[in-house]
Amino acid sequence: MFVAIRNHPRDYAWGSHTAIAEFLGVEPSGSPEAELWLGAHAGSPAEVVDPDAAGADDLAGLIAANPGLALGPEHAREGARLPFLLKVLAAARPLSLQAHPTPDQARIGFAREEAEGVPIDAFDRNYRDPYAKPELIVAVSDTFEALSGFRDLEEVRAVLGVLREADAADDDPQPGALDLLGSRIEGPDPLREAVAWLLQDGRGGDSGEAAWLIERTTALAGSEIALASPYAASFRTVLDLAAEYPGDPGIVISLLLNRVTLRRGEALFLDAGNVHAYLSGLGIELMAASDNVLRGGLTPKHIDIPELLEVLDFAPIEPPLLAAVEVAPGVLEYRPPVPDFTLLRVEGASPEVRLPLSGPAVVLAEGEGVELAGRHGAIALERGGAAFASPDERELAVTGGGIAWIATVPPTVP
Repeated sequence: MFVAIRNHPRDYAWGSHTAIAEFLGVEPSGSPEAELWLGAHAGSPAEVVDPDAAGADDLAGLIAANPGLALGPEHAREGARLPFLLKVLAAARPLSLQAHPTPDQARIGFAREEAEGVPIDAFDRNYRDPYAKPELIVAVSDTFEALSGFRDLEEVRAVLGVLREADAADDDPQPGALDLLGSRIEGPDPLREAVAWLLQDGRGGDSGEAAWLIERTTALAGSEIALASPYAASFRTVLDLAAEYPGDPGIVISLLLNRVTLRRGEALFLDAGNVHAYLSGLGIELMAASDNVLRGGLTPKHIDIPELLEVLDFAPIEPPLLAAVEVAPGVLEYRPPVPDFTLLRVEGASPEVRLPLSGPAVVLAEGEGVELAGRHGAIALERGGAAFASPDERELAVTGGGIAWIATVPPTVP
């Protein structure tokens, strides 16, 4: 079956006022529009466009009424839940620094908070479900800016070296502030030690040593020396973060992280433990259907420092870019090493592109619109239109001049 679905963008303060509306081809609401959820997650299940014909008001209800048909026998046995959530994400301001748990961490943390009686919607709740939340972001705008994963230590030292040079050239040098960070990144577990100290000392207001470092780093980031260095983008990010969240430890933590610019069509895969923050841009985001987020700064929301430190992976990495693979003419696949989801981008489907369907799928049309057909049904999607496809359709035949973003599950390997 094919079922047309839709939703309303979530109005988080960091959202763009125009980007999602332009993508959908509709008038802006006048409020920030941050995320459009197209899935069955309880936080914002997609609405069914024709509930009378479908027999349900939203996608969660549709799946619950007949999980065997909607998900296929295999996924119906695995908790009768759509395992992924597709989003259109539009950041006009930086999101919080955050990381997501492993499957074991999520399961144990959820059970612990359930046993402790923490309300599921409590401000200080860490685990709102027992699932991991790996995620993928693909740039739709010309550029998409992000922080992702810890930098190589030599690069961290080079960034600190630029700050020391700028400090020495200043009329009022304060090398002691930078020494507070320098001493920690030379320790036995440097990144963990630096982050733990910044979060624990830096959240105590403007009286601690970390506050001095944050203030001094912010001042030096705008210097000619910093902005002429190879790390100019990182220092401009410091200035942007300080304007949004003055005095926040995340300002300095950002310099410990990879600064990433994605071009249109490029992607990041963010696995468990990866500390990251989206800074600006429009993207297609696909993730496991979970709401488990451990935050580490740049937010007024709850931060559980001990739990975050348990979840974070402090091993330095290269930016975790995920290369798309052309699996057929005009068809790119973004497949991360997880069983929950894979993402296909179909463009120029003329006269037709046929794709096997191994599980449930959500399809979103970009641009001129597309038409979909399977073994039993068909549906036409205009610009910004979306549909749910059940696996009994067996395949998707895609035609039309637009782009089809197809979120589904990878084939099961016997």
